[in-house]
Amino acid sequence: MDVSQRRLSYAGQMNTAALQEHAALVAMLRTLAKGERWASVTERVLEAGSAVNAWQEKTADALLPDPQLDAALEGAKSDVRAWGEAGWRMVGILDDIYPARLREIHQAPPFLFASGDLRAHDPAIAVVGSRNASARGLDIAASIATTLVSEGVTVLSGLAAGIDAAAHTAALAAGGRTVAIIGTGISRQYPAANRELQYEIESRGLVLSQFWPEAPPQKHSFIMRNAVMSGYGRATIVVEAGEQSGARAQARLAVEHGRPVILTEQVVNANDWARKLVKRPGVHVATGIDEALAIVRDVLNREHAVGQLLDDLVGIGL
Repeated sequence: MDVSQRRLSYAGQMNTAALQEHAALVAMLRTLAKGERWASVTERVLEAGSAVNAWQEKTADALLPDPQLDAALEGAKSDVRAWGEAGWRMVGILDDIYPARLREIHQAPPFLFASGDLRAHDPAIAVVGSRNASARGLDIAASIATTLVSEGVTVLSGLAAGIDAAAHTAALAAGGRTVAIIGTGISRQYPAANRELQYEIESRGLVLSQFWPEAPPQKHSFIMRNAVMSGYGRATIVVEAGEQSGARAQARLAVEHGRPVILTEQVVNANDWARKLVKRPGVHVATGIDEALAIVRDVLNREHAVGQLLDDLVGIGL
């Protein structure tokens, strides 16, 4: 199914309950009190059990009906319908299809927009690094991505120039699944040079955004995107990066999230932040591609063993 067919199929999937839930979520985000952050909405929705319940609690505080709140909800319904008609699949944090691992982190966005094959459970490894990558760095990223695909692992990255693009491209060339988490709205393509790559990922994998569909690229958006990438993935591999690279932020966030971080030897040799990070639990240094992939296999095997143990405990009633 190509991108246009898949988007058209989304337009007819929204039922009344989903419309109400997503509209309530949007209305809450648009009527935040001064100083409130989106995270507070996420918390309230999780506590209330649904965005509709959280919205009703919010509006119940008013002694008289508030026409501004009523207008906000109606406007949100109109926008949610329009986004669905455009083929942008909106997913709220309580939806079954919301990525399960992402929901575990405190930066979990209240909603996502998706274009492509969205899965709640996706064995993904993030492959990230510098936009101004060396030829060697690009080759390493491509080799890692190709091998991950051969082992049935999703290649996750941020659709930036350099290492990200190399990882996505290699995954597609190997016939595998790749997921791009972008720092703009889902309707945009940034950088422009990756426009066709983004369309290809939408067609054969998944593009995700945590921003309103028309949101432009902004500096802070990419740090937020890095947090979501870390949360979505089981581990992060930093192939090549500088002192100010966004990959540095993702590595630190991954440590915060309790996700393993794999730094190539060249990243550690070139950066003071990487040498400091090596001292943290869950951070590994790989001297070559084979060692990096061995660490990934160990991470996946340990997670599988833990998952099997939990399933067994549930099976015996514990």
